[in-house]
Amino acid sequence: MSRLSPFVLSAALIASATVASAQSMPTTQPNLLQIFREEVKVGHSADHLKVEAGWPAAYEQAKSPYTYIALESMTGPGEVWFVSPFESHAAIADSMKREEEPGLAATLARLHKADAEHLSGARSILASARKDLSYGTYPDIGKQRFFDITIFRVRPGHERAFEEAAKAYGAAAKRAAPEVSYRVYEVMAGMPSPTYLVFSSVASYADYDKDMADGAATMKGMNDQERAAMEKLSAEGLNNSETIRFRLDPAMSYVPKEVRAAAPEFWMPKPAPSAVAKPAAVKK
Repeated sequence: MSRLSPFVLSAALIASATVASAQSMPTTQPNLLQIFREEVKVGHSADHLKVEAGWPAAYEQAKSPYTYIALESMTGPGEVWFVSPFESHAAIADSMKREEEPGLAATLARLHKADAEHLSGARSILASARKDLSYGTYPDIGKQRFFDITIFRVRPGHERAFEEAAKAYGAAAKRAAPEVSYRVYEVMAGMPSPTYLVFSSVASYADYDKDMADGAATMKGMNDQERAAMEKLSAEGLNNSETIRFRLDPAMSYVPKEVRAAAPEFWMPKPAPSAVAKPAAVKK
């Protein structure tokens, strides 16, 4: 989903990577993430969801090979982050080209206009994978239900301090909590730089108990050098950090049919029966 992303077009035109040819979910950390961050007006969540459900339907009808997940905030401001994975700028360019097809373009224009009624703001972000700073096994995204995204706003000139702290944390996690998994991205455009996004996810909300225990074990198990790297970033190199917790919304996400079929109770829930009984037919 390449909503409002002209800032990547020039780079896309010179990229040489192969574009996707079939709809799929990533099985390894994607090279690029395109994120469309929407601020939903208070009291408009239900109406916003109704409009957003039209996007996956439009992309499926157009047979778009590019998937995305919709993450609805559970903490902080009321937002939805639409996260699209891409392997190259060429793939993003192909996605934009597909959206210019007359039939799809008309549908998306209508959805954009309807969507605007329920938003107080929006931001488009492009981020590049920092696989050297990420850690753990890439999760089966189709089975994840909750996500944490931590935003690290680093002071200019202190990028190396962030890298050293991230590597220190990963080394400590490898010893103390080897099952930990997270993905690090560096913002390329759409936010002040240097900014880093760290994604983690769980299949069940109860899994956050283990997640907290793993984090505590990692911090406790740090050696002096690792702890010093973390303290240096906190004291000198970090403007601030913020963690936002999200739930994955199936109705607003666009994922392959096989993913939906594997967990139909989540991805394709049956509509709840109406609480109001229909009046009996009256014969004339």
